[in-house]
Amino acid sequence: MSSSSTAAVAKRLEPPGVPASSKLFQSAAQRTLLLCLLLTAVVLVSYNPVIHNRFLNFDDDGYITANSHVEAGLTWATVKWAFTTYDQGNWHPLTWLSHALDYQLFGLNPAGPHYVNVLLHAVNVVLLFLLLQSATGCRRRSLMVAALFALHPINVESVAWAAERKNVLSMMFFLFALYAYVGYARRPALGKSGIRRYAVVAGFFALALLSKPQVIAFPFLLWLWDYWPLGRIGAPAVAGPAAQGASMTRLRSGWLVLEKLPLLLLSAASAVVTMKAQKAGGAVQTFSQYSLLLRLETAVISYVSYLGKALWPSKLVAMYPHPAKLYPAWQVGAAVVLLLLITALVIRARDQRYLAVGWFWFLGSFVPMIGLVQVGYQAMADRYAYIPFIGLFLMLTWLAADWAQAHQFGVRWLAIPAVSCLLLLGTLTYRQVGYWHDTESFWRRTVALTQDNYIAQNNLGDFLLHQDRTEEAAAHFRAALAIRPDGIAANLNLGAYEDGRGNLPAAIEHYQMVARDAGDVGMRATAYGSLGFAYRGLGQSMKAKQCFETALQLEPDQARAMVGLGLIAQENGDLAEAIRQYSRAAAVQPTDVGYLLLARALQQEGHVDEANAISESVARSSPDLSKALKTTKSLLSGK
Repeated sequence: MSSSSTAAVAKRLEPPGVPASSKLFQSAAQRTLLLCLLLTAVVLVSYNPVIHNRFLNFDDDGYITANSHVEAGLTWATVKWAFTTYDQGNWHPLTWLSHALDYQLFGLNPAGPHYVNVLLHAVNVVLLFLLLQSATGCRRRSLMVAALFALHPINVESVAWAAERKNVLSMMFFLFALYAYVGYARRPALGKSGIRRYAVVAGFFALALLSKPQVIAFPFLLWLWDYWPLGRIGAPAVAGPAAQGASMTRLRSGWLVLEKLPLLLLSAASAVVTMKAQKAGGAVQTFSQYSLLLRLETAVISYVSYLGKALWPSKLVAMYPHPAKLYPAWQVGAAVVLLLLITALVIRARDQRYLAVGWFWFLGSFVPMIGLVQVGYQAMADRYAYIPFIGLFLMLTWLAADWAQAHQFGVRWLAIPAVSCLLLLGTLTYRQVGYWHDTESFWRRTVALTQDNYIAQNNLGDFLLHQDRTEEAAAHFRAALAIRPDGIAANLNLGAYEDGRGNLPAAIEHYQMVARDAGDVGMRATAYGSLGFAYRGLGQSMKAKQCFETALQLEPDQARAMVGLGLIAQENGDLAEAIRQYSRAAAVQPTDVGYLLLARALQQEGHVDEANAISESVARSSPDLSKALKTTKSLLSGK
């Protein structure tokens, strides 16, 4: 049969009025699936450079590359540790378990954790689209909000930073909880089915809190959703499946408050645990460091700065330093006037409820991170915008669509600026991902784009120190201390620099400052361990031993202090104690140097076969045996 006759038969068999090209996606569900696949593809393309990025010395070490618990993989011991530790000044057990799973799957290959973050971001983008479409009944507008969320470069920090897994993970559970709430709000019965639907909401919210407490404002955001788009407060606000009078039950305000109480209790519990964790980690700054007035001013200025970055996302960096002095009065006054003016306008626009919801979503979801309780040295952070910017995207999208509809613009005319905007944002995101490629370029860019950035100077110096570029490193440590003379990390690092060049008295001075003033227990333990080695280098074994013992009291799993005690015991001829300490260190943190020290002590004790077996194993597996042997010889000599 010829091709022309085949086509004729196919045309006769085709149902009348249905073009062949539209068969595949003629149903609403199929079109929704296509859009979900399109959003996923957009995310994967825009974030593809992340597979070439390396780990950074900005929390990646504490969360992944230098965390023995994470590197143990998913074991019962890891699960127990994840739910009981305040490591890194946080309590987020699900995040720890996700990192442990990453290590089990990918080892220390950075491409694995980075791409998992991208996949989680893609899931969040699709969830946001489906959620908004379900709640509002507006497919195109929901698609635009999700696309803005997918491609805005301010979200690169949350996705391209391996240690920020907690952000994308908690967001996923947050969106699941919000999606479940839409289903519950349509049928908020007190029977078993209603309780079951409510339990799903609470369950997902709990999982979000176990990933990162940034979602703590969730119960308050639900009241905004009750107002719009769910229309549970007042008349239905949205035309569509979510707001039809028969499907959305409107209740008295008292019940709308009462039904949120279990969620508020979860938020309160999370807040208490989070404050304990951050205080334990020494992350909470005192009012002597940042006064209440300075915090209030910084909060107001930060809100306006976030607005600016939403509309013009340039000079995005990982650390925006907190100011040490008050802002000019005119700057604070202008920021307050702008925020009040926008607030008044959105409240006045009663017929456009999405404006009030989007604006107060933006303001409210920022409250836990805006700096009234100051944690760390940043004034603001791109990662904090991951949830709040949804409110802005929603406002802008619905407002633009309503304006176009009022002026009778066709969909095609509206699509041109929309697609152009998304292409621009996608290009910026693709480029921004590249800025997270490696530690040195990452911090050099941050130093260039910010002023008086203590964290950037110190972390750049730390990287250079580990690259044996000691003089360059020292220059950045001194620059950091010029900004903040009492900086704990910079003092510790400058002490390590002086220690490395043999200036032990100067090193001890810096170490003592950290041991005395550091709020973080881990930093104090590290300082005491370093003091122990410095005193040992000066021949003061008793002081060295006391410092090692203090380090282990503060941090019982510090392998370096165990090695120090082992060295002192070996010098004193107590080989059994030396073997015990080296074995403990190897069990906690296996290293080539640790095993070689153990082998040397075993050999001296007469366990030659066991010593040879360990030495041969190290020789086979060590990536740099000569360096390990040199370090071992240096430690044993005390130099």
